[in-house]
Amino acid sequence: MDPFDAGTGGLLRQPKAVWATAGASVVAFMGIGLVDPILPSIAQGLDASASQVSLLFTSYFLITAVAMLVTGFVSSRIGGRRTLLLGLALVVVFAGLAGTSGSVAELVGFRAGWGLGNALFVSTALAVIVGAAAGGSAAAILLYESALGLGMACGPLLGAVLGDANWRYPFFGTAFLMAVGFLCITAFLKEQPRPARRTGLLDPVRALGHGGLASAAVSSFFYNYTFFTVLAFTPFVLDMSPYRSGAVFFGWGVLLAVFSVLVAPRLQRRFGSLRVLGGSLVLLAADVLVLGYGDHTTAVVCTVLSGAFIGVNNTVYTELALGVSDAPRPVASAGYNFVRWFAAAAAPFFAPKIEEWTDVHVPFVVAALSALLGAAVVVVRRRALTLEAAERQPRHATGDGITVFAN
Repeated sequence: MDPFDAGTGGLLRQPKAVWATAGASVVAFMGIGLVDPILPSIAQGLDASASQVSLLFTSYFLITAVAMLVTGFVSSRIGGRRTLLLGLALVVVFAGLAGTSGSVAELVGFRAGWGLGNALFVSTALAVIVGAAAGGSAAAILLYESALGLGMACGPLLGAVLGDANWRYPFFGTAFLMAVGFLCITAFLKEQPRPARRTGLLDPVRALGHGGLASAAVSSFFYNYTFFTVLAFTPFVLDMSPYRSGAVFFGWGVLLAVFSVLVAPRLQRRFGSLRVLGGSLVLLAADVLVLGYGDHTTAVVCTVLSGAFIGVNNTVYTELALGVSDAPRPVASAGYNFVRWFAAAAAPFFAPKIEEWTDVHVPFVVAALSALLGAAVVVVRRRALTLEAAERQPRHATGDGITVFAN
């Protein structure tokens, strides 16, 4: 089934509840890249170093990673709709408070609270979209990836436009947009059926005992270190005005969206997911290495180009994580995200530290090696990823599972 086929429900013909959830997801993902173009401005405004300001990402994703163990526990007890609303409410509160910060420590703390709300929302949103979407799971995943790509593209733009006036305004803007998302979810999303079995706090960790899911999570851990080195450290290297930096990361986000939604599925159908993933990781490693050693123009081009490889990787990893094991989708997603978000927390912290200890090139060398390690895991563990995914093909045929294009 082609998820873009309108005759089957497809990507574009979805219930209002799905569009409301996807729209709020766009804003949630905007919050990730929002601070990119204003990181130097925040550092200047709060008299902070690059490594201190990078803690905005570290605190955000560290709390997000740990909160993944809680999301299923909460949603299986209060329901998906209430979990979404709780997550949105927390983001509204903490994003607004972040705009009032008088120090880096306050801002980092408020970003941590923001990360908790985002974890509750984002992990539940994927499950809600998959459960409510017309056209099957493949269309739902592409819709979710579209929201991710659009949010990643628009976040830097919003940060640049509002941040050019004052670094505090992007935080207030996000709080306002998430409040709109809260109202949309309230109006259009009905309460989702609760699972027959409540999720325990350690269920996501137990799910990682599955070889295929564990392999996908470990490979994604190394990949996400590279991803967030580009996202959180490159703005300091480019050293551009908020508008110019926002334009660079807008182009990056556009490629991310296009390649995740339009290009990745076609490559998967032709070459198989694991070949596509391994090749994309190797190309990302080469791109990041050139980014680190090239001149300023080369660095800009490679930053934008990295969005293409990241878009492909995001789609394939999401499908593998949700389709490679027998664990319920929310549990599998929580376990997978629990592992990979630790890398998102580590990269913004270590990249500036590595620069302080060595020079500006070495953080990108480490990021390139990390992407290659991710590819190595795919190669070494291809049997687990391939065979265990293949065992689930009968489920896919009934429309119950997540489509996985295995080698």
